[in-house]
Amino acid sequence: MNPCHEYLNHLTRRQFFAGAGLAMGGVALNWLAPRARAADLGAKALAARVHPPHPGFPHFAPKAKRIIYLHMNGGPSQLDTFDYKPGLQEHFDVELPESVRMGQRITTMTSGQTRFPVAPSLFKFAQHGQNGAWVSDLLPYTATMVDDLAIVRTVHTNAINHDPACTFLMTGSEIPGKASLGSWISYGLGSENNDLPAFVVLTPKWSSKAAAQALFTRMWSSGFLPTSHTGVALRAQGDPVLFLENPNGVDRTTRRAMLDSLSQFNQMAHARYGDPETVTRIAQYEMAFRMQTSVPDLTDFSNESQATLDLYGDDVKVPGSFAASCLLARRMAERDVRVVQILHRGWDQHGNLPNDHRLQCKDTDQACHALITDLKQRGLLDDTLVVWAGEFGRTVYSQGALTKTNYGRDHHPRCFSVWLAGGGVRGGVVYGETDDFSYNIVKDPVSLHDLNATLLHCLGIDHSKFTFKHQGLDMRLSGVEPAQVVKGILA
Repeated sequence: MNPCHEYLNHLTRRQFFAGAGLAMGGVALNWLAPRARAADLGAKALAARVHPPHPGFPHFAPKAKRIIYLHMNGGPSQLDTFDYKPGLQEHFDVELPESVRMGQRITTMTSGQTRFPVAPSLFKFAQHGQNGAWVSDLLPYTATMVDDLAIVRTVHTNAINHDPACTFLMTGSEIPGKASLGSWISYGLGSENNDLPAFVVLTPKWSSKAAAQALFTRMWSSGFLPTSHTGVALRAQGDPVLFLENPNGVDRTTRRAMLDSLSQFNQMAHARYGDPETVTRIAQYEMAFRMQTSVPDLTDFSNESQATLDLYGDDVKVPGSFAASCLLARRMAERDVRVVQILHRGWDQHGNLPNDHRLQCKDTDQACHALITDLKQRGLLDDTLVVWAGEFGRTVYSQGALTKTNYGRDHHPRCFSVWLAGGGVRGGVVYGETDDFSYNIVKDPVSLHDLNATLLHCLGIDHSKFTFKHQGLDMRLSGVEPAQVVKGILA
């Protein structure tokens, strides 16, 4: 016979209740302790809702507190915007010299061509500003503010196709799964706004109607960083954020009570399992609740002056336009949103480039000028870093048929133009030189890792010390290859 069973069979009523009382007391204490720890965790989370900087950040005094990244998705042509090559007129429809191309790889879209005829720009260029920066007549508004810009003509990348190139531009790697620039900045510097996310993404409409590349969420994903640093995408039509409003029949008081109850359950789960993503969920629910009032206020332009609306142009009144997105970006800068990313699609002109680039520049030129001017007038440009960049440039040779009035250009990763303005950047600078065909770099190359290192520097971050341990590796936005801050464009 089992001695334990024998013992239980002879257990008296008095012995049972005596033992059970002590045992239940232990159970109660064991149950209350995690609840107390969870309640303390929740109280601390709610008391410090503003996400603080990572310990030790920034590494040094920053020139910029925030960044607005204007991504021209598809790859604008540097030859038709900022990299003036007047000598190309003499080479119209002449084969690109092999001494220039040097057997470099090209995409499958032009690898089957029997000829690579040089296509000079159809657009007129003129010098502007104190330093005489050359700008195409596609960008008349941008031309007036070159003294505020640092134009870098020698950025280069590894990728030759859109998806890996965009992924590389935004995450520092062609391999999906890495953290985006905005997520790195949110993780390192935290947020100074209690009611809006630290990282916001806008995807405005475009006018060229050209087939546009897909925008994958990896471009604003937190990757291996905590998911609380993922960018929040605001929609152009309907509710800016899906499922933000309360369902019919649920008022704000009821919603608050629901969130409080849900928070208690999540706190208990965190106390039991210790999963940091549980705390992230609590913070996200709380942020969503506060955004119910902060987002409508953000997107309401009724308090903007007519002079401000006129600055951005008629398109600012069109929901989802690039101009409206730029005005939103300025309003977020006022509210100390750490990172705003605007992705304007439709720049992939393999054919009909002159017409489509006109439309794309019309979308963006005045709005970019208005954004810089508006920030400057409000004293915000000094601590707001603004970046304008595509994922690569375009070839000097024409893709498809070349005529006096039309041409297309293929992808070109070896050199393209980017401009920067604001916090930490010296205006009136033109940095780097390309060859006579805007095909190879001849002076001051800038890799995307160099560019990202420079952006982090303006924000007070030493890129070499900004790491996150993942899968046994110290991950960096600026990659494992040596990266240099581009000091020639710094204020």
